[in-house]
Amino acid sequence: MSGTTRAGAGRPTPRRRTLLRAGAAAGALGAAGWWLLPDGDGGPRGRITFATGVPTGVYERYGTLLDRRLARDVPALRMRLVPSQGSVQNIDMLISGRADVTIAQSDAVAAYLNRGGRDAGRLRACARLYDDYMQLIVPADAPVRDVSGLRGLRVGLGEARSGVSLSAGRLLAAAGLGGPEDLTRVAAGIDEMPGLLERGELDAFFWSGGLPTSAIQQLAARLPVRLVPLGGLLSLLHGMKPETRHYRAAVVPADAYPGVQGGEPVPTVAIANLLVTTDRMDAGLVEALTRSLINSRDQIGSEVHAAQKVDLRTAIYTDPLPLHRGAERYYRAVKP
Repeated sequence: MSGTTRAGAGRPTPRRRTLLRAGAAAGALGAAGWWLLPDGDGGPRGRITFATGVPTGVYERYGTLLDRRLARDVPALRMRLVPSQGSVQNIDMLISGRADVTIAQSDAVAAYLNRGGRDAGRLRACARLYDDYMQLIVPADAPVRDVSGLRGLRVGLGEARSGVSLSAGRLLAAAGLGGPEDLTRVAAGIDEMPGLLERGELDAFFWSGGLPTSAIQQLAARLPVRLVPLGGLLSLLHGMKPETRHYRAAVVPADAYPGVQGGEPVPTVAIANLLVTTDRMDAGLVEALTRSLINSRDQIGSEVHAAQKVDLRTAIYTDPLPLHRGAERYYRAVKP
């Protein structure tokens, strides 16, 4: 069994119809966001567009909770949330002006920079957020023990323009499964892949996200599943492309999915997420946005566990992007 397919090909799901409508609306608007300079003590005012990710993903939830905090901190500013397929599409939306701010994996950003993408030099970072952990999910009784065991199987790789698809493709190539004949690649998001696995329409799926990911927790409550170790591929990944240096050794802690892991940690690879904008964004607005982001860590972290990792001391390390001047201004202001 080999080739590439797309979940639900030929019959758009309700979620896909939502994404298509959102994308069409964003395209019709052209430059989706606008802003005015700070007005006295009222702070920035206007509207910005935040490209998030697929429904039930961490990006989508993070954007929703940040929007709530920003409405409290900067009441004259409105943030419009637009769904996307993930990191790769998010970067394109920024560059095209269909979004003003987004979250993207650092390896996806580096890939865009390294290939000389249009206006790549305009990309700026507001903060380093949290790390995404690569996760390979299989049924508990599956014979798959490492990535090479996926040969000939139906494997979910995330949406076509997502960060997980980018990273999963590299893991497969590192394991010697880079060709289209090696397995059937299914393009589907985290909102669809658990259901496909449960119905027997997938044999495995990759996910790149914070820990724990609620969709995987919910799947594990319905179906016995297992995490496949990925850490052994790190040295091979580092030798592939310049941007693969952004992968680091990591461990899914034993308590991330207690019922799945049986008290055992699982070695994997992790990638940093960045809050990204462009140099077109007003410095005062970026300063206010960055302040709300850092100050909302505990509030957002109570619902999105990964957000607890956002830290003032590490937020400034946004390689491969420089900080936006507004973010720099905020970090200088709060430096002890």
